[in-house]
Amino acid sequence: MNEKNIQTQIEELSQKMDVILEEIELQRRHRREMDDLKDDLMRVGKDMYQTAIHELEDVHDHMSTGDALFLAKKLLRNINTMTAMFEQLESIRDFVKDFAPISRELSIDVMHTLDEFDRKGYFAFMKELSAVLDRIVTSFTVDDVRSLGDNIVTILNTIKSLTQPDMLHTINNAVNVYTKLDIEVKDDVSFLKLIKDFNTPETRKGLAFAVQFLRSLAAPPVAQQLHPASTN
Repeated sequence: MNEKNIQTQIEELSQKMDVILEEIELQRRHRREMDDLKDDLMRVGKDMYQTAIHELEDVHDHMSTGDALFLAKKLLRNINTMTAMFEQLESIRDFVKDFAPISRELSIDVMHTLDEFDRKGYFAFMKELSAVLDRIVTSFTVDDVRSLGDNIVTILNTIKSLTQPDMLHTINNAVNVYTKLDIEVKDDVSFLKLIKDFNTPETRKGLAFAVQFLRSLAAPPVAQQLHPASTN
């Protein structure tokens, strides 16, 4: 019975030793991994330190430790401002992200509109209009333009008078009469025939119109009287 107890205890001790050895092996492996990590970090830190020294050699004459501390304090004092700035940047990024589909739609609409303008000939018309403006600029001097500005009111009033319905109707009738007019003057025209033509009602009416028209052209222009606005 005692031998069995002793054997059982030995087995239990053996199991516990196995657990202890396994734990020791895990600790050894963990320590080895930590040592490898420490070595890697030391190498990286050494490289970073050497790189920082090499890079700072270019600026050490332009800054001091006090400048670095001042910058650090400045950043700490403005941490709230920087946070607000980052929040605004995030808002702008979200806006750009949301506006991207709309901008694509607008770009497509603009391209369709430009294509329609091109098919209708707007760009060709503008090109020819630019050539016309070039001819105008090269054909007139600055004094001509200044004179045009001095007389622009008279020119516009004349154009306004010409565009009245009665005047346009008269001009249209005159053009129609001219296009349909078929006059043939013979070489052997005698004064007697001319005197006979003067006695016709059409000739007398035409001469009367011509005389009245010439008289109106020779008459001085009627000055426009300005009436002051009535006040209450």
